[in-house]
Amino acid sequence: MYKTISTTLHVFPILRGPATTLARFAANLIPSATTLARLTTTLARAATVVALSSTILALSTTATQAQTRPSTTMPQSRPADSLRLFLQPVEVKALRAGEKAPFTKTDITKKQIEQTNIGQDIPFILNQTPSVIVNSDAGNGVGYTGIHIRGTDATRINMTINGLPYNDAESQGIFFVDLPDFASSVNSIQIQRGVGTSSNGAGAFGATINFSTNEFNEKPYAEFNNSFGSFTTWKNTVKAGSGLIDGHFTIDARLSRISSDGYIDRATSNLKSFYLSGAYIDEHSSLRFNIIQGTEKTYQAWNGIPGAKLFGDKTALDQHYADNAGPGSEGYLYASTGDSLNLYNSRRRTYNYFTYPNQTDNYLQNHYQLFFNHQVNDNLSFNTAAFLTRGKGYYEEYKEQDSYANYGLTGPIAGSDTTQTTDLVRQQWLDNYFYGGVFSLQYKQRETQLTFGGGWDKYDGKHYANVIWTQNGGVPKDYEYYNIPAHKTDYNVYAKWQQQWTTHFSTFADMQYRRIGYDLEGFQDNPTLFIDKHYDFFNPKAGLTYTGHEWQAYLSYSRASHEPNRDDFEAGMDQQPRPETLNDFELGFEKKTLRYSWGATVYYMQYKDQLALTGKINNVGAYTRTNIPNSYRLGVELQGSVKTADWLTLSGNLALSRNKIKNYTEYIDDYDNGGQKSYFHAHPDIAFSPAIVGSANLQFFPFPNYEIDLPAKYVSKEYMDNTQDEGRKLGDYYVQDLRMSYRLNFAPIREMNIIFQLNNVFNRKYEPNGYTYSSFYGGGVVTENFYFPMAGTNFMLALNIKL
Repeated sequence: MYKTISTTLHVFPILRGPATTLARFAANLIPSATTLARLTTTLARAATVVALSSTILALSTTATQAQTRPSTTMPQSRPADSLRLFLQPVEVKALRAGEKAPFTKTDITKKQIEQTNIGQDIPFILNQTPSVIVNSDAGNGVGYTGIHIRGTDATRINMTINGLPYNDAESQGIFFVDLPDFASSVNSIQIQRGVGTSSNGAGAFGATINFSTNEFNEKPYAEFNNSFGSFTTWKNTVKAGSGLIDGHFTIDARLSRISSDGYIDRATSNLKSFYLSGAYIDEHSSLRFNIIQGTEKTYQAWNGIPGAKLFGDKTALDQHYADNAGPGSEGYLYASTGDSLNLYNSRRRTYNYFTYPNQTDNYLQNHYQLFFNHQVNDNLSFNTAAFLTRGKGYYEEYKEQDSYANYGLTGPIAGSDTTQTTDLVRQQWLDNYFYGGVFSLQYKQRETQLTFGGGWDKYDGKHYANVIWTQNGGVPKDYEYYNIPAHKTDYNVYAKWQQQWTTHFSTFADMQYRRIGYDLEGFQDNPTLFIDKHYDFFNPKAGLTYTGHEWQAYLSYSRASHEPNRDDFEAGMDQQPRPETLNDFELGFEKKTLRYSWGATVYYMQYKDQLALTGKINNVGAYTRTNIPNSYRLGVELQGSVKTADWLTLSGNLALSRNKIKNYTEYIDDYDNGGQKSYFHAHPDIAFSPAIVGSANLQFFPFPNYEIDLPAKYVSKEYMDNTQDEGRKLGDYYVQDLRMSYRLNFAPIREMNIIFQLNNVFNRKYEPNGYTYSSFYGGGVVTENFYFPMAGTNFMLALNIKL
């Protein structure tokens, strides 16, 4: 029997037409009157947050007036060092862990990003960092992609762009498909593993990823970056910047397009993006406005491939088909002859369940960011920012023999007969505004660094759906069968203190208060279930760092709190979810010299009330996540690099971990007798948490301007649910890639890079992602596994030109 899987999807509409012009693209960039009004409201509401910081700024300015140098007129041209000193993004410094902060982190530079940014999405650019696992629905790293860090999925990873929150407010997920080619505008990335320092937005419940685009470009530049590869994958990027104009102004812009047929059948992607940043710079202040736009149209490939199709023989496939074939109105997978032909005739590793030509996911997202930075004096700096993220889009799907009753309708009547089912096409929409403001005040004098900051944001969204076509009629034009508003507010303030006590010892203290409010006006299947919930979180962090000659050690404790997602609330009042809590202990040591470096981190992440799927149906008929009282992650991360010769560098990292739930009860539907059966599991592994994750790279420089890299990845087996059942696992895999690059310098071109990347050199067949469900049927447990395989050997070739 087929059990319906309920999944929240985040989707975008797209600019249409085979040859969209720049003018048409720009027309979509211009905000509507409604959006402008909302942006105005955002600025007004953000003023509530800014008022507090402005008061502090005014008091600080008065207190330090005697120390402040006399004001002078900014000259037309000032030393570059002075500009760089002031223009380090204050909004990023407030959130990132500094060099001596006692937290586990990885910093990625612009040069490192450029080396791997030739078409695949951001998770694949981060793939070689410690404890990271990535996956792709389409199988080639374009379109919908995912990331896990220390076994933690994207809904528990905090992501910020220039210090502003990015995570989806309802699911708390990260949808990189909404930011096509965003890496081409990123200057630096910091990944903090564990809880890390206090940040804006979603709670960091395993990791934080911080992106910065606001670095200053002093000189004019232009770039043309083009890539082509397997599966008709194209990436075209144009970038330009004005440099500093008249000592005050800078403008940076980017236009990108990525398209691919995907490895999986019909898993096409058509992605476009635009980035525009303008800044005004004075001697002590700067004002910057960013616009980031992403549009995507991707063919749906999120059902995966049945295990019986991917690994089984014809007998297994026949059994799978028999268990899952039946009327579409009752939720069966295979409801038509076309479904069965597609299942049996497709290739094993590229099968896609969907065949309807426009079974697509469509979304448009615009980000508007306004930053103001001010340096009061040599010791004190201030930042405030306002933002608006506007998203709207839908996914379209064909439903075979669906019941009119599912849409609150009665079918067409002919005489005494009433039509009960029909083939139909529906669109499920998201329409939302996410807006707010952040601030930070940073003080540094001698051995003391103080930061005070915070933010406020609000999400106003609507979920609605339309039936746009029916085979048998009986549905009004563009019939809307649900329309559900949802609102969420998030407020936080934090204070950070870093103190250098001696030449060797420094301490770090960080306290954050965060308040969350949900106002949910129903759910698709439970429209009368209204939720009004508020949470108050206090998240302290503290640590000690010892710095010696070419080495450093640290010890830290951090506490994080994480609110439930929107879907978790679809339960009765007596089954509402509790928030999750994480206590994170980190002990690290690292040594760096000119020729080699190495480091080790031991961590213990203790969870209380972690939310996980158990299969249990709650009292409103939904399969929601349930609080698990006790679980933990215990691990060690090792990393190092050595330059054995001027032409050879070896580097790598290895993460070894134990990830356990202390006691877990699994529930499965009993189709023979009705109800559900339960099974107890003692100390099973946490789902999607492999015990071993390793990366390595050999970097050769055989002759000037020529580089060869051999990046490799190993991931041990992991389980798709929390039962540690060997029949529900993802197998281990080792993947070897090859990257070669050659740099040319000749007038009038400043730099030309030719990059060739061969992915999966040994054509390894592996599946880094999947899902599973089980039921009791025919006197026994029937398990259905679905997998998302990655492509075999494939390539990308890039030509990047800098002027």
